[in-house]
Amino acid sequence: MQDQPLRTTVVGSYPLPGWLEFSAQHLDQFGASDITEMQDDAVVNAIHDQVTAGLDVITDGEQTRFDFNLSFYGFLRGLDMEDRAPRMWGPPAHDQRGKHKIIDILSAPDGFGAVEEFQRLQRLAPAGPVLKASVPGPYTLSGRLLPNATYADRYAITEALLPLVRKELEDLVKAGCKEITVDEPSMSCYAHRADPLRFVDIFNRTVEPIVGKCRLSTHLCFGNFKGHAVGLRKYAPMFPAFLDMHVDEIHVEMAGREFAELEILEQITQTKNAAVGIIDVKSYYIESVADVVERIKRCLAFAPAERLSLAPDCGLSQTARWAAKEKLRNMVEGTHLVRKELGL
Repeated sequence: MQDQPLRTTVVGSYPLPGWLEFSAQHLDQFGASDITEMQDDAVVNAIHDQVTAGLDVITDGEQTRFDFNLSFYGFLRGLDMEDRAPRMWGPPAHDQRGKHKIIDILSAPDGFGAVEEFQRLQRLAPAGPVLKASVPGPYTLSGRLLPNATYADRYAITEALLPLVRKELEDLVKAGCKEITVDEPSMSCYAHRADPLRFVDIFNRTVEPIVGKCRLSTHLCFGNFKGHAVGLRKYAPMFPAFLDMHVDEIHVEMAGREFAELEILEQITQTKNAAVGIIDVKSYYIESVADVVERIKRCLAFAPAERLSLAPDCGLSQTARWAAKEKLRNMVEGTHLVRKELGL
């Protein structure tokens, strides 16, 4: 169970301010102190929007990352970074992201930057909300790296990355982080054609040192590159295997899938908490407060309030900020109405 029934939370990312995107393309015009100030200001913006919406759990919005996981490659040693996407034109899709060559033993002697992100969030956030960090798992990180003579396939690359991610998670807990999401969307996308038990083993070995030391969750989604999914959007191939993941909470996207397979909440909440995506991050339809109330009640038909959190389907980085603010505000207001109705 959790302290707050029907917690309101987010996955991790939040829209970048337009000025930050512009500045990131002209970093040669800024000094180191300018950039530090810029990073703080962007995180303050993300915090402000989330706190104003009234969320129980907030993140730094991943404001200092280029992407929820692509920025992590900048911390890896042993890569020859691809600087040009393989496909530049046409409709947006995941093949517009390049892959990197491995030229040496993979290492991350300075970590992946998640600890510094969390410490910034600690410094800038007000008292009240729970502070959460989100870190991509090793299987997802392996997806943009090309096998070579040393690392024969994606699983070999995953095994090389696993202890590096595990160390980052340990360091986050040591820094005082009480809530961590380990994102493995690639596992969700490929579970229909891979061994889900192998995925569970990889995940559990990754998080083993921090189990029981923080509130640990994972986010099962089907990709969101410029509003486009990449995988077969079905949870059936993952369950019941994924119930053996050593986490306190499993997040599932529902809003963008018209709440298909909502009954999976019954399985999840037998042993874990469930975070349900009730806000569609890929649509510019702004869910009304009434929509939110109706959606929460649908979830309550399969799981108790004490086991449920409410969230957007995925990170909000691909959603315009004006829409993200309205969606989060209505999500929280609708949740409060349901809590009041249930006497929670």
